Amino acid sequence: MIIHLKGTVLDRSERFLVLEVNNIGYKVFGTTETIESGTVGQTRSLWIHHVVREDVEDLFGFDTKDELEFFELLIGISGIGPRTALGILNVTTISALKKAVSSGDTSHLTKVSGIGKKNADKIVLELKGKFEHDDSIGHGSGDVDVVEALQSLGYSQNDARKALKEIDGGTTQEKIKQALKILNK
Repeated sequence: MIIHLKGTVLDRSERFLVLEVNNIGYKVFGTTETIESGTVGQTRSLWIHHVVREDVEDLFGFDTKDELEFFELLIGISGIGPRTALGILNVTTISALKKAVSSGDTSHLTKVSGIGKKNADKIVLELKGKFEHDDSIGHGSGDVDVVEALQSLGYSQNDARKALKEIDGGTTQEKIKQALKILNK
């Protein structure tokens, strides 16, 4: 089982990177943020989830071990596959997702294509209680609203999420103002 890869980015598309490790090119799917941060020719180190099924073998790569662990929690839920889990991770930060799950807020999850109210409720039910002692939860309230506001102003979801990671908190309005300062540097 492959758990970690470090190599040179050979190619990049919207959904995956080709990572060369010891003269072997691995097709690694990832979040929008992970893919966009991969520059051709750059050395990358990714945490990997290796999916092996009868008809397919896929690699899913993540910048941090936390992202990998959250991804693995999501795919452990019946009916949530790797592509849907990536879609969930693309919506907002992990801390905001953990806070949403802990508070029972399904609005973050229903924004993902293919996840309706029923599946969102199922995800919250299955994951609730797993993050209550996580210190990172206090951070991230209203993050989806901030990302949506920034997207309506013409910024990409990836840029909005990157700016959001640099913000220390505050109300939704304060986060938008701080993010705009970061994005307009």
